[in-house]
Amino acid sequence: MTGPGLTTAPAGWYPDPDGAPGMVRWWNGESWSDVTTPAGPGVAVQTPPVAPAPRPQAGWGAGQWDDVPPPPARRPRTAWWVAGSVLAVVAVVVVALVVGLSGGGGGRAVADDPPVPAGPSGTEFPPGTVRIVDEEAGISYPFLGNGWFEYDLGDMAETRTIAGQYFTTQEGVPSGGIFIAQCTSGPVADGYGWTGPGSEQATVTALADSVRTLYYPYPNEREILRDEALTVDGRNAHLIEFQLSWDVEGYDSTGERAALLVIDVGRTDPALLYVSIPNTHAELYGVIDRVVGDIDVL
Repeated sequence: MTGPGLTTAPAGWYPDPDGAPGMVRWWNGESWSDVTTPAGPGVAVQTPPVAPAPRPQAGWGAGQWDDVPPPPARRPRTAWWVAGSVLAVVAVVVVALVVGLSGGGGGRAVADDPPVPAGPSGTEFPPGTVRIVDEEAGISYPFLGNGWFEYDLGDMAETRTIAGQYFTTQEGVPSGGIFIAQCTSGPVADGYGWTGPGSEQATVTALADSVRTLYYPYPNEREILRDEALTVDGRNAHLIEFQLSWDVEGYDSTGERAALLVIDVGRTDPALLYVSIPNTHAELYGVIDRVVGDIDVL
C-alpha cells in the first residue's frame, strides 16, 4: 500500500531496476528493497502503472543499512493504517498470567511467562480462551493470557488474512500510529517464493526481508539467531529468528526480537506464524519458543 499523496506503484515484485536478467526486486510501495528473487512460478511480477523511483546506488547488506537517505514517511511496523485512530488509555490491572492455560501438544503453562505491564487496552478474547485457532492459515497456537488483545489492527502485506494477539508497547511513534508486540498468523500471500513443499526456507527468507523493510525503524542492523528447518505437528517448516537493533530518536525501543515460521500445512498456501517482541519487553522473549513449540496443524 502507498501512503497519502504517493503516486508510485503499489508494493510488489517488479523487473529488477538494476537490469539483472530474469530477476525481480521487491518494491515496498515507497522504495526499492534489497530483496530479489528469480522470476518464475509463484512470483507475481507486476507492471507498474507509474514507474517506481530509481533504486539508490547505496543499499543495505551484510546485515545493516548503508548510507541510504530515508524514504518518505511510511507506516511503522505496527500502525497498520490506524495512525489516525486514538486508542483509549485504560489502566489494566495485570496480575500473574492465568495458571494452567496451555494448548495441546504439551506447551508450558501461560503462568510461566512474565505478566504484561499495564497499558492501552484492546479487544479482549472471550473468557476461557486457551488457544487461537486460525482456520484460514490452518494452525492453532497458545493464547498468551491477560494483557494480550485480539489482533484487529488491519492487514499485513505478507499474509492474505491475519489472526492473533498483540499489545501496545508505545503510542505516538515518530512515523505515526503505534508500536506493538504481536503473535499473529495467516496464509502466506502470493509473491514470496512459495512453489510447494521444499520451498519453506526460500519463502520465510523473503518474508523476513519484507517485514524488516516495511515495519521497523531504520537504519537498523540484523543478527540472525536461528535459520533452521523444523517439523511442526508432523509437517515440514522453516524458522528464521533474528534480533534487530536501531538508534532512532522517538522510539522507546532500540531493538526487537522477531521470529517467522513458515509451515507446509498441506494447502495451496503455507501458514506464517510471526512473533515480535520489542526490547522494552525483553522479559517476554521466551514466548517465542513456547509458541513455536506448541503449534497444531488443523
